[in-house]
Amino acid sequence: MKAPKRLQSLIAEGLIDTVVRQLMSGKEAMVYVVRCGGDTRCAKVYKEAEQRSFRQAVDYTENRKVKNTRQARAMAKGTRFGRQAQEAAWQSAEVDALYRLAAAGVRVPKPHNFCDGVLLMELVTDPNGDAAPRLNDVAFTPEEARAHHASLLTEVVRMLCAGVVHGDLSEFNVLLASDGPVIIDLPQAVDAAGNNHAQRMLLRDVDNLRGFFGRFAPELLPTEFGPEIWGLYERGVLHPEVQLTGRFERKTGAVDVGGVMREIDDARADEAARRLRQQATG
Repeated sequence: MKAPKRLQSLIAEGLIDTVVRQLMSGKEAMVYVVRCGGDTRCAKVYKEAEQRSFRQAVDYTENRKVKNTRQARAMAKGTRFGRQAQEAAWQSAEVDALYRLAAAGVRVPKPHNFCDGVLLMELVTDPNGDAAPRLNDVAFTPEEARAHHASLLTEVVRMLCAGVVHGDLSEFNVLLASDGPVIIDLPQAVDAAGNNHAQRMLLRDVDNLRGFFGRFAPELLPTEFGPEIWGLYERGVLHPEVQLTGRFERKTGAVDVGGVMREIDDARADEAARRLRQQATG
């Protein structure tokens, strides 16, 4: 097929030889099957911000590092340069996460190169050598559902041990390769220790897996792997070989109402002081 405009510079630089076909069009990118020497890979071409249906919610970008304070100020002000920097940071987040997770042994596509907003990476294949399907396109027996669910929980644990939460994990972001599930689509991945929403996202990721595989194996529906995993992480005892049970005992102690009210009062006082300082400098 004729090479899309966004891939022509990579062909000119010798990173891609030919474009075989379009593989898919998602909410954030177009993906193509390409030939690179003797290898078949995929090229993920990120869409411009106005063309994406997945927005860069502040929940995902909280505490993401940028190159310098100039970029940070521009991003905060929403200038043209700031929007460009934000786009670059959004795209490079997936590249950084892929390299980080691959090094930690997580089942993700192997990244090969990132150039001009295009990510070149491994093409995940099925037993026939064709592009692997997403989980949502496959039906499972109860035994298969339990096995794949357990496999993906292991990957979620490995990711968290590497300090990463996927943030948008579901049956639409997992490919079924010839040797098992492979996790994809990571531009919204968050730092587990640096993002205040990481716990909520981890629980949602695990809930999504439970809900999907629970259609085929209903006995998975009552499990509570998400709270169990995060509880182990918070206590500093989570490791890739941990034996999960799917059970979680919640604390039922009395709520310290006085302590809660003191925190509210302190927050109000801080806000009042902030406004006074703002008026004084305004």
